[in-house]
Amino acid sequence: MEQKTYIKIPQDRVGVLIGPHGQSKKRIEATLLVDLTVDGESGNVEVKVLPEQTDVSVIFTAKNMVKAIGRGFSPQRAMALMNEDNDLLVIDLEDYVGTSKNAQARIKGRLIGKEGKSRELIEELTECLVSIYGGTVALIGSFEMLPVAKEAVEMLINGAFHKTVWNHLYAYRRRLKKEKGELWYEPKRRRE
Repeated sequence: MEQKTYIKIPQDRVGVLIGPHGQSKKRIEATLLVDLTVDGESGNVEVKVLPEQTDVSVIFTAKNMVKAIGRGFSPQRAMALMNEDNDLLVIDLEDYVGTSKNAQARIKGRLIGKEGKSRELIEELTECLVSIYGGTVALIGSFEMLPVAKEAVEMLINGAFHKTVWNHLYAYRRRLKKEKGELWYEPKRRRE
């Protein structure tokens, strides 16, 4: 039986999914042994498992990779989903601040931070990749760290001070490293 699924991505992300000379699309297809049929007009993508692929679960990996690219990740960063311990989580800002573009822009500014420092620090402390695109925040990370990254993002969305969020993440990292019996030194804190 033929395994296939469909996903829709924003039209302005279709070119990123395909890549220069079709390289990004070809790389996903060759790596996962799937076929991607992309409709450039609508943004609809059909993901079909090729007959030589014995693991039909790759359809979910391919779908998540396409979705991640649609949510602002580069194809290279979306490849992190090849690791079976990683998953994709998408947070819709409308659920928190409604449809107001001004409120969404303010929240996105808080999440990105000055010169991208907030996003960078969330990535560093949670070991999750973060993409802020359109009205969403997308996270790629391990099942263990995704809830931590989501909590940090939600704290910032709900108006917590950056320093409060960073202290929370540093404390979590110390606790995690202690549980694993590893030593971890806090990097010098950045001023926000």
